[in-house]
Order: sequence, then C-alpha cells, then structure tokens
Amino acid sequence: MKIGVKVLPRKEVLDLQGRAVEKSLKQNGREVSSCRIGKFIVLDVNETNKDKALEKAKEISNFVLHNPLIETFELEVLE
Repeated sequence: MKIGVKVLPRKEVLDLQGRAVEKSLKQNGREVSSCRIGKFIVLDVNETNKDKALEKAKEISNFVLHNPLIETFELEVLE
C-alpha cells in the first residue's frame, strides 16, 4: 500500500526557502499569501490493512523522515 508523507517546517520555524520563493513570486507579479517549502515522500509499505500501513508509515516517519524539533508530517493513503 502506498502512503504519502508530507513533511513541512513547523509554523514557528523560519522557512528561508519558502520566504525566498514567496519574495520571487511577489517581485514577478504573482501575489501569494505565503509559501512553505517541504518534502513529499511516497512509501510503498508491505501491508494490505490501511490502519497497519499507516502505523508503519508513522513509525518510519518518526524514525527517519522528519526532525520533530523543526518539522511536522502528515500521512495520506495513495492507493
């Protein structure tokens, strides 16, 4: 089962990449309220049960995919 992991900086953390993109967009006439830069990871978990697949993905995300001090993550089932 494929699980998507969306990792973003915490709201309290200054997102320098996001600010740079936001500034560039505004300078080129493309108004946005804000821009946050993160990463999206697709895990192909060997589970057929949705709850078990999400639990494995959560364990993997906590172990290696995000830094809990500065990032948050969300999971979504892709299949």
